Amino acid sequence: MSTLTVVQVGYGVTTQDLGRPGLSDMGLGAAGAADRGSAALANRMVGNRPDAAVLEALLGSVTLRTDAYTVAAVTGAPCPVTIERADGRVHGAAAYEVLLLEPGDTLRVGLAEERLRAYVAVRGGVGVDPVLGSRSWDSLAQLGPAPLTVGDVLPIESSGEASDVGPWPVVDAVPPPLLPWPGDPVVLDVVPGPRDDWFTPDWRTTLTGQEFHVSPDSDRVGVRTAAAAPLVRAVTHELPSEGVESGSLQVPPAGFPVLFLADHPVTGGYPVVAVLTPESVDRAAQLRPGDTLRFRIAR
Repeated sequence: MSTLTVVQVGYGVTTQDLGRPGLSDMGLGAAGAADRGSAALANRMVGNRPDAAVLEALLGSVTLRTDAYTVAAVTGAPCPVTIERADGRVHGAAAYEVLLLEPGDTLRVGLAEERLRAYVAVRGGVGVDPVLGSRSWDSLAQLGPAPLTVGDVLPIESSGEASDVGPWPVVDAVPPPLLPWPGDPVVLDVVPGPRDDWFTPDWRTTLTGQEFHVSPDSDRVGVRTAAAAPLVRAVTHELPSEGVESGSLQVPPAGFPVLFLADHPVTGGYPVVAVLTPESVDRAAQLRPGDTLRFRIAR
């Protein structure tokens, strides 16, 4: 079986796939890739099934060595990418380019210039052992294949095609997604409810009429925000815990939304004023501490 050896890990790298949905009755969230669109694109670029496991690298910064012919791709946060051949030659590459690796090659993904999470896919998928049907690390439940450390050897799943052995045909890169103009806020679309009636009638103006900033204590569980004006509750009594989904904007007593991401809890006791659209969940997963965002009511 072909393998990848972890040579260097920066700020944290985990394996992620589509997660383990359907286990909320056991108290487990789905987890999975935080930016599902970027993970799916990386898999498509190398010809994988949608459920193939990829690597999610915080701020990029990961180095891998392959022992076989391998097709790879890096998406998500834009990172400098280089391939060091076994004979010492260095080949410059880029994010969103399909990469053709030979036995002994070292793939170096540098520090992301902007955005937060990069995704590395290899043809066939990362073949670590699944836990409860998924190869995703859940940081809240501390469940799944452990985050990568230097020296780990990762199996590469076979795609079952004859071209798995030998040099790969040349394929094209894909254009990276458009990013906000430097300094402009990231715009996140939301659908009102289910508990928008728990807030004063001007909650829409408060939510959409100002800029929010990402707090430093954000993680895969959720993006914490702060702004000049908080959302004000009209209903002040306690809300019994109820189910929450990825993208929920839960509003704690301080009045500033927490945007739930992949590793969110399955229930919450604060009212959810709105829910992000799926595309906006992906954008939220790429927000860094200090980034600015605005909310927009989806039409």
